[in-house]
Amino acid sequence: MSLAVLYSCALSGMQAPIVCVEVHLSAGLPNFTIVGLPDTGVRESKERVRSAIDSGGWDFPPGRFTVNLSPTALPKESGRFDLPIAIGVLMATGQVVLSEQQQANLENMYFMAELSLTGALISIQAPLIIALSIYKQNPKAILILPEEDAKIAARVEGLTVIGAKTLNDVADYLSGRLELDKSYYQQPEPRYQDKPLCLSDIRGQPYACHVLEIAASGGHGLILSGSPGVGKSMLAHRLPTLLPSLTMAQQLDLIAIYSLVHSLEPPDPQLPPFRAPHHSCSMVALVGGGAAALPGEISLANHGVLFLDELPEFDRKALEALREPLDTGEIHISRAKRSQSYPARFQLVAAYNPCPCGYLGHATKLCRCTPEKVERYQSKLSGPLLERIDIHLQVQAIKKDWLTAETAETSARVRERVVDCRERQYQRQGGLNAYLSNAQIEEFCRLDKASQHLLTQAMNKFSWSARVNQRVLKVARTIADMAGHSSIEKEDLTQAIMCRCEH
Repeated sequence: MSLAVLYSCALSGMQAPIVCVEVHLSAGLPNFTIVGLPDTGVRESKERVRSAIDSGGWDFPPGRFTVNLSPTALPKESGRFDLPIAIGVLMATGQVVLSEQQQANLENMYFMAELSLTGALISIQAPLIIALSIYKQNPKAILILPEEDAKIAARVEGLTVIGAKTLNDVADYLSGRLELDKSYYQQPEPRYQDKPLCLSDIRGQPYACHVLEIAASGGHGLILSGSPGVGKSMLAHRLPTLLPSLTMAQQLDLIAIYSLVHSLEPPDPQLPPFRAPHHSCSMVALVGGGAAALPGEISLANHGVLFLDELPEFDRKALEALREPLDTGEIHISRAKRSQSYPARFQLVAAYNPCPCGYLGHATKLCRCTPEKVERYQSKLSGPLLERIDIHLQVQAIKKDWLTAETAETSARVRERVVDCRERQYQRQGGLNAYLSNAQIEEFCRLDKASQHLLTQAMNKFSWSARVNQRVLKVARTIADMAGHSSIEKEDLTQAIMCRCEH
C-alpha cells in the first residue's frame, strides 16, 4: 500500500483554488477511481494517464488506484489534473523516487498539464490566471507547466515557473536525473498598424476634441449626441490613442481575462483595449454570463474603452445591467451552478442620434420625426444610466468649409498632457478623478462660496440629483488638474457644468 500527495489547482473565474491530489495504491482487483467532484474531462484522465505512462516506458501495475481531489466540495474540470495524477501513480508505485532537493520542494510544487497519449504535455486554459492566483496564495510556489504555458506564466515577477515537454521530463526532473531551466517571459514584438488612428484626423471640431481630452485625463465616461456624420464615432475611436500605455499589473489583468475566452485573440497588452460591440448584442454578451459564467464585453474592455454606438438601439435590459459595473468597477455573475466576479473598470463612450431620423436640432436639415417618435426614441435611455455618465456632449454639425479647417493636435502631443494630468491625480489620491470616493470628493473637490453658489444654481436649474452633483465635481477636479490649479476655481466648475448640461 502506497500513497503519493501532490498539488495542483482548479479554475474558477479569475481565481485558481489549490487542489490536493492524493494517489493511493492498494491490493485488490484492478481498478482506477477518481473522486472529489470530477467532471467528465477529469474522469477521462485515467485513460490518458494509463496510455501516457505506457508510452513513456513505465509500468502501470495491476492494483486498486484511488485518486482523491480535495477539497471535495470544489468542482474539478478540464485535463490539467492529468500530470499530477500520472506523477502520483509513478510515485505511489515506487518508479519515481524524489531527490532530496525535490523532496524538500514538493510541498511548494504545483503540477498542471494535460497529457497526450504519447506522454507529451499539452497546454491548459488560463495559465496566467493560475500563476497570479497561486503566487498570491504561496509566493514560494514552483509551477510545473507545459513549455508554452510556462512562458506565459513567467510574466508574474517573483514566481518560479518550470517548463517541460513530456511526462518523462517531469519524472526525471523530480528524481534528479534531469535539470529543467526556469522559464522567463520574452516580450513579443510590438504590433504595428498600417496607419494608426490619430486625433489629427479630425477637422472642424476643436471643442469636441478638448472635451475628449478631459475624458481621457480623468477616466470619465462620455456620451456623444449629434446628427449623422458630425464625427461621433471618429472621436470615440481615437480616445484610446490619448490614453497612456498599460502598466504591467494592468497587462496581466487583461491577458488573464482574455485567456478565459478561447474564441478571442488577445490584444496588444501594452495598449488599452477598445471594444465596440454591435447594438444587437445580448445582455449576456455585454456584461457576461452563460452556463460557464464567462466574462462579457465590459470585462474585455477592462482598463480600456467600451464604445456603444447607436446607444438607444441596444436592448434595454443590457443597458440597465451597466449601472452597477459603472459604479463599482466589477461585475458579479450568479448562475445556478456557479458564481463569478470579474473586473470591469472600463471607460464608457456612447454615441447616438437625437431622434430616429437623426436631424433634430440641425441647423439646415429638417427633422421629419413627430414629437411622439422623438419622445419614444429618447426614453429608451433611462435617467439612472445617464446620471452615471460623467460628460454629456452634443457634437455640433460641421461647417461647409471643414475640409480647409485646421486639424486637431496629434494624439501623441495630447497623450503627453494626459499622462502628466493623470500623474498629478495618482500622486494626490492614488487613483483617477472618475473613481473618487465620497470621502475623497469632500477632501479634494472643495469649492469656494462663489463656486458653491454657481453649482447650486445649476442644480436647481437642471434638477440635478446628488449623484450628478458629484459627477460634475469630479469633472471639475480634472479640468483644474489640466490647468495646474491646486483647487477647483470658478472657471473650472463653469466648464464642468457646460460638459454636463449640453445633453
